[in-house]
Amino acid sequence: MKAPPAEVIRRKRDGAALSEDELAGLVGGIADGSVSDAQIAAFAMAVYFRGMTRAECASLTRAMTHSGTVLDWSRADPGGPILDKHSTGGVGDKVSLVLAPVVAACGGFVPMISGRGLGHTGGTLDKLASIPGYETTPDIACFRAAVSAAGCAIVGQTADLAPADRRLYAVRDVTATTDSVPLITASILSKKLAAGLDALVMDVKVGSGALLPSLEAATALAESLLDVGGAAGLPMVALLTDMTQALGDHVGNALEVGEAIAFLTGRRREPRLRVVTAALAGELLVLGGLARDHAEAESAIERALASGAAAERFARMVAALGGPADLVEHPARHLAPAPVQRPVAPASPGTVSRIDARALGLLLVELGGGRRRAEDAIDAAVGLADLRGVGDAVGPHQPLAVIHARSVADAEAGAAALRRAVSVGEAATMAPGSPVLRRIRSAPEARRA
Repeated sequence: MKAPPAEVIRRKRDGAALSEDELAGLVGGIADGSVSDAQIAAFAMAVYFRGMTRAECASLTRAMTHSGTVLDWSRADPGGPILDKHSTGGVGDKVSLVLAPVVAACGGFVPMISGRGLGHTGGTLDKLASIPGYETTPDIACFRAAVSAAGCAIVGQTADLAPADRRLYAVRDVTATTDSVPLITASILSKKLAAGLDALVMDVKVGSGALLPSLEAATALAESLLDVGGAAGLPMVALLTDMTQALGDHVGNALEVGEAIAFLTGRRREPRLRVVTAALAGELLVLGGLARDHAEAESAIERALASGAAAERFARMVAALGGPADLVEHPARHLAPAPVQRPVAPASPGTVSRIDARALGLLLVELGGGRRRAEDAIDAAVGLADLRGVGDAVGPHQPLAVIHARSVADAEAGAAALRRAVSVGEAATMAPGSPVLRRIRSAPEARRA
């Protein structure tokens, strides 16, 4: 007999290790709606405080993976490896929008199941939802067709793919349980295993703008992901990357789509974004057998960008999922601007010495570009454009950023918050190093049978 949800929650609250059957029963209730949002929140909070053993986390991951359809690409014979990347979330992180078409242009197939923003971190799905007509939750047939047509498709969990995680994810977003290592692990890997991958690279963010700001916590998450993914037979590599400042020039959903298009077409490639994207894409090409080593992978990535092949893949993906066919050529026609755009000068001129990236993420939420509650609508147009980074000079004619807001009052409040988030001095306290901090690889035996 299946244990009642309240009993499973009570046992976890009291520190017990839950069995595979208990977790499967609870996850089944989350998927079919018999477990309420209040019970989901109570379970998430119990796990947050009590944690989970690695075996519990693996059981939770399996149950969430099999709460819906698990894709099998072998029957379709796509002609290349099924590859994916996932980020734990960060401020201004639009890597997925660039990486998926780059890897597709290099011969991989990328069925990327992404999520909405969590807390102060941005969500890839929210960014894509700013594209008019883009279907973020297509049915399985449409998803498969988009991957076949473009080599990549970035979508959210549908009713068929990891539906239990879809509900749990939304509740975590608004209950201060986003930074639980076992819940993050199960959430990420359930979506990825449901997508039927051959290999996965993880971008685990570290710093104030990340879900897990400390190097110790981020390393623990990377190891958890590699252990649980390896036990499921999924080859993986994890990179720890810097999130002490925003990644790229823009923060905000439509603004970041525009920046991704500028990157793909070569109009502007912010250096830190380029380094992180190339490192993650290179790992995937090697894992998938599309490059012999990282040097060969780097050359393939450069060709995909320089030839326009990656930009073409992005355009094909957008069109296949209902978006405008000319988005890459004319992004300004389709990405609605905010009505108020105001440059924000620093209180005094100098050099950016430090940035509170978490404060920038919370600023976006205050502008309307993120959620306070699961049901909140997002204003895709608002955000920060041309954001300065550590080491950049700022002054009356070199603003900290340009606020994109819905009203003058919002812009003024945002400007004050931005000045608080960015420290300006005579010089940066430390020159920014590589945004790729560490590489962790799964055990060699963790291969798909």
